[in-house]
Amino acid sequence: MTQTRRQFLKTTALTAAAFSVATSVPALAQSVDPDKLNVPGPLGDKVLGEETAPVTIIEYASMTCGHCANFHERTWKPLKEQYIDTGKVRFVFREFPLDPVAAAAFMLARCAPAENYFEIVDTMFENQRAWAFTDNPYQSLLDFSKQIGFTQESFEECLTNQGLLDAVNAVRDRAANEFGVNSTPTFFINGAKHSGAMSIDEMGKIIEENL
Repeated sequence: MTQTRRQFLKTTALTAAAFSVATSVPALAQSVDPDKLNVPGPLGDKVLGEETAPVTIIEYASMTCGHCANFHERTWKPLKEQYIDTGKVRFVFREFPLDPVAAAAFMLARCAPAENYFEIVDTMFENQRAWAFTDNPYQSLLDFSKQIGFTQESFEECLTNQGLLDAVNAVRDRAANEFGVNSTPTFFINGAKHSGAMSIDEMGKIIEENL
């Protein structure tokens, strides 16, 4: 059954009130405690790379963020090939949804089999325009979810899981309130904050300085 955007947001756990980022977030985190930064959220971190890698990159992203999609289209593949797969970088991906549709996308990625998480995130970024910016987000996400293994029943079960939504929100709220994250993508490279869709040259230079 087709639902409007209003019906979608009303009938799932994704209420607009749950996604108002505090206006008191500092513009820039002057210092971040690495020990606190490395503590996983309630759902656990999604990580690629060796635990002993000399460089840790933590990315906070939103699934409906065009700059995040741009980073994953242009920078992600060479970053993975040159630094993650070679043992130089440990990469941590964390949820920072900017709107209810982004949160729904993260929830679907978390509801899928754990080993498929990064593959699903990549697919979502590659097809962002098809599902993220439509007049009927419910139907668009439902159609997309069926391509990655969901049924309508499992789709609705996932998106009405209040505990899962609360956990996704907790990751975002902690990043905003403790680490000064107020835009996406935001990267912490060995604790140093960098905002924006960095190129592989920009990111590679910082990585090399930390090796």
